[in-house]
Amino acid sequence: MCLVEGVEMYVARLGHGYIVKRMPDTGSHHAPDCPSYDPPAEFSGLGQVLGSAITEDPATGETTLKLDFPLTKMPGRAQMPPAGGDDSVASDGTKLSLRGLLHYLWDQAELTRWHPGFAGKRTWATVRRHLLQSAELKLARGDALRARLYVPEPFSIDQRDAINARRLAHWQHALPVPGKPQHLMLLIGEVKEIVPARYGFKAVVKHVPDQAFALDEQLYGQLGRRFESELALWGAAEDVQMVMIATFSVSAAGVPTIVELSLMPVTRQWLPVEGVFEKQLIERLVADGRSFVKGLRYNLGAGSALASAMLTDCDGASPLLFIAHPGIEDTTQCREVCDASLTVWLWNPSSEAMPSPPPRPTPHPKPPESGVE
Repeated sequence: MCLVEGVEMYVARLGHGYIVKRMPDTGSHHAPDCPSYDPPAEFSGLGQVLGSAITEDPATGETTLKLDFPLTKMPGRAQMPPAGGDDSVASDGTKLSLRGLLHYLWDQAELTRWHPGFAGKRTWATVRRHLLQSAELKLARGDALRARLYVPEPFSIDQRDAINARRLAHWQHALPVPGKPQHLMLLIGEVKEIVPARYGFKAVVKHVPDQAFALDEQLYGQLGRRFESELALWGAAEDVQMVMIATFSVSAAGVPTIVELSLMPVTRQWLPVEGVFEKQLIERLVADGRSFVKGLRYNLGAGSALASAMLTDCDGASPLLFIAHPGIEDTTQCREVCDASLTVWLWNPSSEAMPSPPPRPTPHPKPPESGVE
């Protein structure tokens, strides 16, 4: 009932309960300030994969995801890190890359949304809870995605043993079985460091201080080439955090080894950013108390025009905010990714200071109190 004429929704079963959900592909039909609102799929890379890599069944509430990376590993075979699906190589829209899956879950968890009321409330515990909820009713390669997904619990010294026991129990079905393909787990966590170890290399994930994730030399050597800009931003800005999504195997001794990974820098509010200019824009919007949705690239390559954000606190159509990168020098190419009727704001950092974002509407004054209850 966010609009006078109403928007059709349906009731879906979630676990042992029920929730009201929007109908597939109707998020943009809701009012921008409605919790059920989603920008048009074409606003981000979601438009490329929706309906092909991502299909939802309203009858069951289940969403089937087609992935372009494996979730099993054959015993005795060395697994080469896949070349496609991350920033360096664009994937087509028929299957989700590893980065595309992370972006999808981040979107579904509504971690791309920002409202001034969220300030100080978006902790790792909140991020984890929403990510796990976003994985419910999602199927990948015939299995429930939730069963494969490991998102570390917030660490507590007092609860160390219980947390470790739950982690090992969750990893049990990924242990190798002789003669059978080994199941891979999916990790989403905040990276603390990726460094040489006593033997090989390791990724240390925050909230998992008792167990590092092993990397082989080849994968470690490729990180600097594939994620040069992400790592540079992370290294240069103390207030940038690095989120990692990875597939990993678990040895018979319980040691996890990363098979494939992708990296995503985020702000302190867990809002993804692609570079220093986008970071400046997102920080400006947060500091100004704006409400917006962050655009994500999914499988789109770096050369594709992509709105950094869509403001949701303006009257009428929600403005799209673009940052001009080499090859995207005017609004013509930016408008190719959105409806021509939408307002486009463009910042070209190479030639100008950041212009003021489109203003919020002036609130109407409240009528005088009548004194009658």
